Amino acid sequence: MKAIATMNNNGLNQMICVKDSTAARMKVIAHRTGDVVMAAAKAMMIELWKEKAQNGEVVFAFTKRDGSTRIARGTIKFAGSMVNGRGVSRECYATCAWMDLEDGMKWKSFRWNDLLWVA
Repeated sequence: MKAIATMNNNGLNQMICVKDSTAARMKVIAHRTGDVVMAAAKAMMIELWKEKAQNGEVVFAFTKRDGSTRIARGTIKFAGSMVNGRGVSRECYATCAWMDLEDGMKWKSFRWNDLLWVA
């Protein structure tokens, strides 16, 4: 666990404790978006997404590259190892890979900062 100090939009300092992987995601998202508070929220949402996707089906929304919003149903329960063809984790690319339950179990991915919500 890592303690991270953040500053919200009102300038108030807050302390949160998160996993090392969540802290790393927060850093990447904050760098991409410039918003530390949003980065913290999205990084914690990714932890929730991963937990639900590993245990079965997860419904979530993300912003696609063309700017449209996609509501998706997916899983990583049957995935085995989460690597691409070169043996590199999707974490290295700041993305989450998932199997699309609505599109024939095809592999898809989204960027961490594009996740909007998890049901």
